[in-house]
Amino acid sequence: MKVFNGIAELEKAVGTHLGHSDWHTITQDQIDAFAAATGDHQWIHVDPEKAAQGPFGSTVAHGFLTLSLVPMLTWQVYTVEGVRMGVNYGADKLRFPSPVPVGSRVRAGVELTAVTPNVLGYQVATRVTIERDGGDKPACVVDMLAVVVP
Repeated sequence: MKVFNGIAELEKAVGTHLGHSDWHTITQDQIDAFAAATGDHQWIHVDPEKAAQGPFGSTVAHGFLTLSLVPMLTWQVYTVEGVRMGVNYGADKLRFPSPVPVGSRVRAGVELTAVTPNVLGYQVATRVTIERDGGDKPACVVDMLAVVVP
């Protein structure tokens, strides 16, 4: 994990790849819990028998389940110390280039793309790429925005 001591250190890292998170295995229990929480019970996610005959050969994680892993995985890559708080501000471009079959291992790569002053402190922009172990395309690519308050 990269630890930045304050905004000045973080600003010096703009344009660099900060590293990768640990691998995380997607389980059917996790997919089912996400379906229950969101009401998205589409068979490609929650019906292993039907999904085995479908286009992916097994159930697959919801795209938004994959996206929801971004905070957990990103926190394994970097942190900024010496600030009062950081909050999620949103996302810009978001894509799901490939599915995440149940049992897949995923991890996040994080690139710091910008640190700019704003009314509360600083807006921090990162490009987060969720890759699947053995996959030829990313599972998710998102430009994330956070606000860090010194």
